[in-house]
Amino acid sequence: MDEPNLAQPGDTYASRFPYVVPESLDDLVGPQHGTITWRRDHRTYDLDDSDDRQFFYQRMMGDASTLEELCNALNKDLLIELWPQLRPPRYCVRRWHDAFPELAALGSGGVWH
Repeated sequence: MDEPNLAQPGDTYASRFPYVVPESLDDLVGPQHGTITWRRDHRTYDLDDSDDRQFFYQRMMGDASTLEELCNALNKDLLIELWPQLRPPRYCVRRWHDAFPELAALGSGGVWH
């Protein structure tokens, strides 16, 4: 019997990465406007700039290490608005689509439908 926490044949690093996903989209209470500085890279992102906002959301979805970090950085309404344009890692998208069918219905990253 396979152990759920052990790598399985065909697993890659990306498929085993513990992407953080909230229990509810309502948990995403981050700002919608202004700037936000991520402590990990000490870079300030301008949420009013479309390119900066998209890059920040993709980065947070792929790299956030705690639920608190993710939920305080991302905003539910912005995530829903950006979702069809975001291109986070494939396995990250799968986790979000599994948790939130409403996001899956919007599609993400073109090839990950």
